[in-house]
Amino acid sequence: MISSTKICGISDPSTLNYILNHPHPPSLIGFICNYKKSPRYVEFEKLQKLLNVDKKKCKFVCVLVKPDSEILLKIHDLPFDYYQIYDCSPKEIELIKYNYDKKIIAALTISNSEDIKRYKDFENIADILLFDSKGYENSESFNHEFLNEVKTSKQIMVAGNIKTNDLAKFKNKPYIIDISGHLESKKGVKDINKIDKFLNTVH
Repeated sequence: MISSTKICGISDPSTLNYILNHPHPPSLIGFICNYKKSPRYVEFEKLQKLLNVDKKKCKFVCVLVKPDSEILLKIHDLPFDYYQIYDCSPKEIELIKYNYDKKIIAALTISNSEDIKRYKDFENIADILLFDSKGYENSESFNHEFLNEVKTSKQIMVAGNIKTNDLAKFKNKPYIIDISGHLESKKGVKDINKIDKFLNTVH
């Protein structure tokens, strides 16, 4: 069965408060911290205020696309439990993990079965392996059947335009389901009714 969930791309206090106080909150909540192309991007000053909350049972995830030292130094003291990192080599991620002492979600972007095989390069440094589409700020999918080729003891997270109605196909898989765009009324704007339906369906 699905092991847990992550809601990504939170950018406003009211939505965050709703999720944190939901009867069935996600295990992980993600914030877009340095990818300015995303409509879900949160500027640093706003991020500081947004994260000044009681996380309760949730873990906070800092989503980073090829982060430089400037952003890593800025966010170091913010209450993140995980860094979710795109577009970095295993060696670069290893250095970030060592320097900043954070748990790592290594994000692999997938469009074909060959892309899946790259997970082996990240197994030793990742706490969680994320398989996502190549859409980045756009909600795109990939063939989730490719995941049948993954043999690892690490926790697997799956993203890529997953919808609430798709959950049934994952019911026998011990994955973390990562969802963002489907929970929006328009691009970048979360809809609490959709969030409620998703969390209750998973529960």
